[in-house]
Amino acid sequence: MVRIISGEEQLKNLFAGLLENTFHAEMGIVDPHLVDYLTDLLLRFLRNEAIFKLRDQQGHRLEQVSGMLYEAEQSHERPRREIHRHIGDFTLFWSGVYPESLKYLKAIDRKDFLINYREQGKRSYYIASTYEQEPYEEEAPVLRRISEMYDLCTQGLHEVRKEWEHEYNG
Repeated sequence: MVRIISGEEQLKNLFAGLLENTFHAEMGIVDPHLVDYLTDLLLRFLRNEAIFKLRDQQGHRLEQVSGMLYEAEQSHERPRREIHRHIGDFTLFWSGVYPESLKYLKAIDRKDFLINYREQGKRSYYIASTYEQEPYEEEAPVLRRISEMYDLCTQGLHEVRKEWEHEYNG
């Protein structure tokens, strides 16, 4: 029997392979849980609505970290941990995969102009990692490692992007 895999499964395999090669072979970081987390991050952020999933109290899409931080402090509906995890993912994605977009995201006319994405990403992952009880006990150690290795993760994601562009854009 032939098993047909979906496009999402193919992308997951592609991202996982690129991440494993980059982190294991090139960077010497052998951490399957980290690779799995980053693979899932890339898959989730294929969809624009996942990148900008957070909403304020009025239902407006939060496109800046400053607004997300405000929401983390004000929100009683959504767990603070989830907002901080998303802030970490958001900053890591843009800093690692599309660093050229930071010129726009942190432009002088935007509230995020004064936000250091690197420091805020590390801080947000750390905060999210402190929630260690169920159902977060398995993910907490990975988030702590990402906080500690944020710069290496950024570098690794940037290398993955270069590899997929080289491989699939000619």
